[in-house]
Amino acid sequence: MAPLIATACIVFLVAALSVYGPGTRSPKAGAHLRDGGSSSVPVPPAQLGNDPVSKLVGVLRRRPWARFLLTTASIGLLVGAIGTIGYPFYTNLLQDRIQSRLDRQFNSDELRQQYLDRNVKVGDSLTRIQIPELDVDVVVVEGITASALRAGAGHYPGTPLPCEEGNVAIAGHRTTYGRPFHSVHQLEMGDEITLVTPIGPCTYRVSEKPFTVSPKEISVVANTPDTPMLTLTTCHPIGSAKERLIIRAELVSSQVRTAA
Repeated sequence: MAPLIATACIVFLVAALSVYGPGTRSPKAGAHLRDGGSSSVPVPPAQLGNDPVSKLVGVLRRRPWARFLLTTASIGLLVGAIGTIGYPFYTNLLQDRIQSRLDRQFNSDELRQQYLDRNVKVGDSLTRIQIPELDVDVVVVEGITASALRAGAGHYPGTPLPCEEGNVAIAGHRTTYGRPFHSVHQLEMGDEITLVTPIGPCTYRVSEKPFTVSPKEISVVANTPDTPMLTLTTCHPIGSAKERLIIRAELVSSQVRTAA
């Protein structure tokens, strides 16, 4: 989308320059000639062709309101292109700052106790997700609210805590806020995903090929009491929220320590 907006902006700017550029105004009556004389007959403007572009330029030259609209549209597109292209950079910087704070919190004794008490608040550190195949290593927060997901990835409330029995579900951004799940579509069966919790790590292995579902399909995060598994969700296709991309993995090992 950003490249399309930028291209449209350039096209409009070129069109504006063709209207306001040199040669668009006729010499004034009485303009001095090279031999010192003057002419009382205005020189007619250069003739334009009959192609659609030339006709459009002719209309814009004759109608000031059309030139005003063209200029306004050009400026609007330029601002829109800058905003569209610059927004991901802004969110990535914000996510980086949030991750720095979450790193400090993740290693604290206070968070460990909150985790044991199952009392981690929305937006606080919950686990660290590591996907070696994709070079992913980010702290996952509790909750999937818009504010919580500024961290990049969040744990679905109501699903089991990482490494526990059942379906652990985590949502992540694909194009903004560090885009930790940008390339999860590349995961293959057998690839490993590690969740590091305040009380130890566990490892899951991708058990299915990535697949898509409707955003309204919530059964993919439903609990599976007898099957320890991990479900990752993200938007699909890249840059759109039309569908949800799902990655399923099964628990293969755990080093989680008990409260004792």
